[in-house]
Amino acid sequence: MFKSHMDAALAEARAAAARGEVPVGAVLVDPEGAIVARAGNRTRELSDPTAHAEILVLRQACAAGKTERLQGFDLYVTLEPCAMCAAAIAAARIRRVYYGASDPKSGGVAHGACVFSHPQAHHAPEVYEGIAEVDAAELLREFFSQRR
Repeated sequence: MFKSHMDAALAEARAAAARGEVPVGAVLVDPEGAIVARAGNRTRELSDPTAHAEILVLRQACAAGKTERLQGFDLYVTLEPCAMCAAAIAAARIRRVYYGASDPKSGGVAHGACVFSHPQAHHAPEVYEGIAEVDAAELLREFFSQRR
């Protein structure tokens, strides 16, 4: 039976916003359905342009498992992954990606680079978009409206 973990990803996105980070959150779920890693963006806090939520959960899970591959794992993220994150997801061999809001400007899955459908992609996970899309998009709208 399918169980969405997008609520946990949304909680990470809210925590990121509270830290002044772009509100994107991600959780990684193992083949048994347990959340094994969770993170929100930390690019400003860590002064690291690669510290996107997706990258942080991949790093956590790979370090814990002492492996560079996460076959059978599912990723829930509140925003369509960018090209950098999509490439990392492919390299880690993630089974499924569930994301909330689409990102026509910087997305790398359904927009822009379309990494998973590129001939050089080593792996293409199953992708499910629009999971809790309204909530995820609203978090981003609120965050950016306060900064403009």
